[in-house]
Amino acid sequence: MGTSKVYFTDMRCKVGDSLLNKLDRIITKAGIEQIDFKQKYVAIKIHFGEPGNLAFLRPNFAKVVVDKIKSLGGMPFLTDCNTLYVGKRNQGLNHLDAANENGFWPLSTGCQNIIADGIRGTDDVDVPINGGVHCKVAHIGKAIMDADIVISLNHFKGHENTGFGGALKNIGMGSGSRAGKMAMHNDGKPQVNESVCVGCKICTRFCNHNAISFADGKKASIDHNKCVGCGRCIGACSKNAIFTKWDTTNATLNAKIAEYTKAVVDGRPNFHITVVNQVSPYCDCHGESDTAIVPDVGIFASFDPVALDHACIDAVNAAPSIKTSIIGEREETHKDSHGNADHLMDIHPTTDWRTQIAHAEKIGLGSGDYELITVK
Repeated sequence: MGTSKVYFTDMRCKVGDSLLNKLDRIITKAGIEQIDFKQKYVAIKIHFGEPGNLAFLRPNFAKVVVDKIKSLGGMPFLTDCNTLYVGKRNQGLNHLDAANENGFWPLSTGCQNIIADGIRGTDDVDVPINGGVHCKVAHIGKAIMDADIVISLNHFKGHENTGFGGALKNIGMGSGSRAGKMAMHNDGKPQVNESVCVGCKICTRFCNHNAISFADGKKASIDHNKCVGCGRCIGACSKNAIFTKWDTTNATLNAKIAEYTKAVVDGRPNFHITVVNQVSPYCDCHGESDTAIVPDVGIFASFDPVALDHACIDAVNAAPSIKTSIIGEREETHKDSHGNADHLMDIHPTTDWRTQIAHAEKIGLGSGDYELITVK
């Protein structure tokens, strides 16, 4: 693929201006108005932030995007899918509570929140992946697939399993239902933690393949010869007794995220915005946020999520490290530290972020080559 345009504005604001004004200017300059929004449902894929984490994007950023889409005749909603791990966003009602706790209300953002895969994380659609290598079908939250247009509003950060979290991870991993997240993280089938199982048998109602039994009358058991790995039992269990092993290699996980992203954006208009501020070393899924690794960089926008992610990575790696962050710690304790050449690999030396970009290019999702255009 050729070179894609990525638009950038820094975090500097003169008196009388604001970051919110700059966000509006950059998405306009990047061409968001080229999309026909009139009477179209618009899914704004965002991470609401795990309660306790304070690095997630403020709702103010979302409101700028919502107001722009509304001014162009669109019908936007903020959306995310439930998590696979145990936390405050692992089922729809708790997830909405978490979004509200972190300030995402219709009065603050101008639109509704919709948990795309429903209350239990089982409301999904099987979407073919054109060119998929590791996955042929993606399990995507239904509300995201019901939308006519997809906009990703991303917070850039480091990530322990993928090296970084940007547009691709926000869309690919974030749009996967609980079954989709299991398919990306796990090459096997669900397991049962017998010490937690209470024998309620609710999980059997959601298994269409009769793979769950209670031979001893007390604890669930999953027959992996019958199980198809749909993950619906995970969402059904209110005790979190059914879980998945996190046994996919990081390189394969990165590739699957790219493939899931392609499933989401293929065949419909899409546009991507990334705010590179409070660049924490770990995902916003954590219930805490560590010191930022670099100073705030700016806001990026593009029609190409691959070029966008690559531009953000280059900008973060080019920025001076904050010595009081984990990077300073790494430079003291890791003799094989990459120094300022690659901050992301300094933090997570066993994870190569390049695999995600490379696979995204391979399957035709976008281009890693970009032209950076600065907007004042």
